[in-house]
Amino acid sequence: MSSPASANAREAHSAYARYPSLVDRTVLITGGATGIGASFVEHFVAQGARVAFFDIDETAGDARADELGDSRHEPLFLRVDLTDIDALRKAIADVRAALGPIAVLVNNAANDVRHRIEDVTPESFDAGIAVNIRHQFFAAQAVAEDMKAAKSGSIINLGSISWMLKNGGFPVYTLSKSAVQGLTRGLARDLGPFNIRVNSLVPGWVMTDKQKRLWLDDAGRLAIKQGQCIDAELLPEDLARMALFLAADDSRMITAQDIIVDGGWA
Repeated sequence: MSSPASANAREAHSAYARYPSLVDRTVLITGGATGIGASFVEHFVAQGARVAFFDIDETAGDARADELGDSRHEPLFLRVDLTDIDALRKAIADVRAALGPIAVLVNNAANDVRHRIEDVTPESFDAGIAVNIRHQFFAAQAVAEDMKAAKSGSIINLGSISWMLKNGGFPVYTLSKSAVQGLTRGLARDLGPFNIRVNSLVPGWVMTDKQKRLWLDDAGRLAIKQGQCIDAELLPEDLARMALFLAADDSRMITAQDIIVDGGWA
């Protein structure tokens, strides 16, 4: 029996595009328990994909999987600390064993915790790099052999417009997010001969519960209103629908690109 949450989700998705090429395709999403990542999980599940997702928040991850448990393919949640590369590699192997070769990787996980230049230590710097960019490379490395064998695949790396806007208050984060686009271009060149596409999906200020609770204030609302060309809230589903397109065969000749979804701000 369908849950009310699942029924509402199906109704919401019915107004938007369907991608037959995503049906039964194995999709791995990092940081999928809450926020933008949770929307990625919901949208790929709604397309009939075999979805696995990682997160360090076990309670939220279990809840997200339970909410979508009556779908065509029940999503697989694994608690993973992405800064532990050995654990990441093992979890990816577990997904492969459970769901089959990985065809789509969405490198979503990150932490935009605020910090001052003078407070950064070598240890906190390394920790910021580990949570915001290092795992993207090693996750891509781990799924590349599946994609090479299939002679197809899509890797989607989440960036940010924060560094483009010269935002202050979290320099290690903006450093990491600017590096995403360099990583994307390098991987796209090396993996392109195998018909593997690699793109950066670059969000503006997405109105997740976390952003509203921790960072959004009157000054932020004014900045959004003045910065965006479209006077509306940017929502997680706006990113998820673009991720579906980049994962599907419809975008087969799009690679090494930065796809910005920000209401026209950057």
